[in-house]
Amino acid sequence: MEFRDKQAIYIQIAEYVCDGILNGKWVPGERIPSVRDLALTLEVNPHTILRSYEYLQNEGIIFSKRGLGYSASTRAKELIISYRKERFLEKELPRFFASIHQLNISMEEIGRRYGFFVDQIHPVNP
Repeated sequence: MEFRDKQAIYIQIAEYVCDGILNGKWVPGERIPSVRDLALTLEVNPHTILRSYEYLQNEGIIFSKRGLGYSASTRAKELIISYRKERFLEKELPRFFASIHQLNISMEEIGRRYGFFVDQIHPVNP
């Protein structure tokens, strides 16, 4: 994993875990990697992983079972999507709108390109 300078590493690791849950790498209700295993995989200090897990636990995305480690909560996907949707609508979408306005890109052009994008990821069977 390559870390970015503008965001705390523990937050980036939390995003990595969330991506794994959303992509089906880790299934809600089942165990996620131990603190030690993920620290070895990502080549970071175990305390950084622990901080990430505490953050995710506070958000209700994962939970700890004494002696069994951490698991993704049954609502993990729902919570991650809700959080990311809110962040996108509040932070990223206004920047996107500012860019298309500055570049004089019409909503029709955006719509066409979005339609093409959707067709690429969900092709219709002939």
